[in-house]
Amino acid sequence: MTDWPRGRCPEQLHPMWLMHKPRWKAWAGFSGAILAVVPAACSVGPDYLRPPAPEPAAYKELKGWKRATPRDDIDRGPWWSVFRDTKLDSFEPQVEISNQNVAAAEAAYRQTLAVIKEAQAGLFPTVTVSYNETRSHFGPRAIGNALGTGVTRTVFTLAANGTWDLDVWGKIRRTVESDVAGAQVFAADLANAKLSAQSLLATAYYNLRAADALQALLNQTVAYYKKTLAITKNQYAAGTVSQADVATALTQVLTTQAQAINVGIMRAQFEHAIAALMGKPPAELTIAPTPLGYKLPDIPVSVPSTLLERRPDIAAAERMMQQENALIGAAVALFYPDISLSGMFGYTGTGGLFISLANEFLRFSATATQTIFNAGLFSAQVEAALATYDQSVATYRQTVLTAFQQVEDQLAAIRILARQQKVADEAVKAAQEEVDVLLKQYQAGTVAFTAVVVADAMLLSNQEAALTVRQNRFLATVALIQALGGGWDSGVLPSSVELESRKNPFIPPI
Repeated sequence: MTDWPRGRCPEQLHPMWLMHKPRWKAWAGFSGAILAVVPAACSVGPDYLRPPAPEPAAYKELKGWKRATPRDDIDRGPWWSVFRDTKLDSFEPQVEISNQNVAAAEAAYRQTLAVIKEAQAGLFPTVTVSYNETRSHFGPRAIGNALGTGVTRTVFTLAANGTWDLDVWGKIRRTVESDVAGAQVFAADLANAKLSAQSLLATAYYNLRAADALQALLNQTVAYYKKTLAITKNQYAAGTVSQADVATALTQVLTTQAQAINVGIMRAQFEHAIAALMGKPPAELTIAPTPLGYKLPDIPVSVPSTLLERRPDIAAAERMMQQENALIGAAVALFYPDISLSGMFGYTGTGGLFISLANEFLRFSATATQTIFNAGLFSAQVEAALATYDQSVATYRQTVLTAFQQVEDQLAAIRILARQQKVADEAVKAAQEEVDVLLKQYQAGTVAFTAVVVADAMLLSNQEAALTVRQNRFLATVALIQALGGGWDSGVLPSSVELESRKNPFIPPI
């Protein structure tokens, strides 16, 4: 949202052109009429006001959610610490250190800091120093010497040249404002890159733990099937069952063993993904098998309005709006005259530098240039800047909508998966009871082995389904923390004052 056509005046100028030597006072007096305008200079164009975003009063899917107690608050430390997993705690910090996507985002942010200093340089005069030595010879006729001898003369010139484009209308200041907002965009992008990589690592980690749990389940099932095979062989030896039952029992063992072996592919890929996210070659990381746990953390969910300050992607989209808004002012400033000062001061003479110090010279000028016709170029540039700003507003609002959608999705997933987990666990319990009963009946010779095989298959299917639900609950918890911003806050973004004065010797300290 813009406050058109208000402008703002600079609080402080940096008159670097003022020198302490008396000779420069003549230049200052000559251009005093023009310089009197500078303290009153204003930045034309609209001042930035953050537009409203579509923000709900409460989360729809929060009904039935168990709110976390204060000791569960993720703000007390890195967001992954709520899982209380020491192995995950050792992996996650390495993302910020060695992840190459994060490193690229950090380099991009440092580049924006340099861009700010480039723009700030336009607020100051440019001064160059030159030294020239010219040797010339004049023949006797050229100088009218009747004696017939010529003259050779060497002229030495030492001069300082200065030019200063006065930012009367704020074009440069608006550009600096835009670059500062752009640096904040990249700072938020850096935070978002860290959060995304950390979330990907946590997701890969719990997928790996789920693979370990599946491996353990299949190995346990193979051991159980081997016992069933032994019982079947004993009954075949006693003549109570046929060879077909033995073959069926052996098939169960081998099929499940094949499934257990195949899990190794998935586990290896997750381990490799964790290594890559940590910035390591896969060969340098080996994670010991540990089955997925059961305890899930309670995640605090605050009111929706805080989400606008907690998500780095929302902060980046909001800063992008100010960046584009400032460029409107830079485009508007093109309609106004460009006022600049230039001057030269130095020494010249024929007797060498030390002899010529008294031969000073001074030249100065003030110039105002106004474009009176360019076939509507400036108007088109302003229209383009306005359209780009409107686009950034739409992008910001869509980012906010997507953020609320992601939170609602994960709230619903966690709540519904918790209910599904209870039913899935009950199904496993019932299937286990059925298998136990049928196996006893099979040993007693009252049911066929086919009934046992079917029950075994149903039990394994229910166990795998319950494990998948548990895995999805961990993944949904990670996704919810990411959707809530991972404990990040926009208050950690560098301020405009800090960015404008960072490592620039010509900007007064804060």
